[in-house]
Amino acid sequence: MTFPDDLKYSKEHEWVKVEGNVATIGITDYAQEQLGEIVFVELPSEGEEFAKEDVFGVVESVKSVSDVYAPISGRVIEANDPLTDGPEILNEDSYGEGWIIRMEISDAKELKELMSAKEYEAYIKEESE
Repeated sequence: MTFPDDLKYSKEHEWVKVEGNVATIGITDYAQEQLGEIVFVELPSEGEEFAKEDVFGVVESVKSVSDVYAPISGRVIEANDPLTDGPEILNEDSYGEGWIIRMEISDAKELKELMSAKEYEAYIKEESE
């Protein structure tokens, strides 16, 4: 499992990459590994607004169905539509082509509440004990 240092992480296993006022959001390598083979992804529509911790999508695997939560508040400016026809991209490249949405950040202070890669790795260890 990898945890890139340039990302922030949520307790619900989403990652956030910040570029200016835009956050790219996806699920972590750990999350996709726990889910197993992903067979379906439900994406939000462009323009939808979400508050921190709102459900913005669904990821379905052969094992289970999981909600995907907004790690920060904002407005969706782009959804990764190729995931609809190729949900397995989340398993193959969760930090790259497997991003889920791009969101315009509405409250940058919320980013401080997310974990660093080291903090997230420690959180996973603690959670799995």
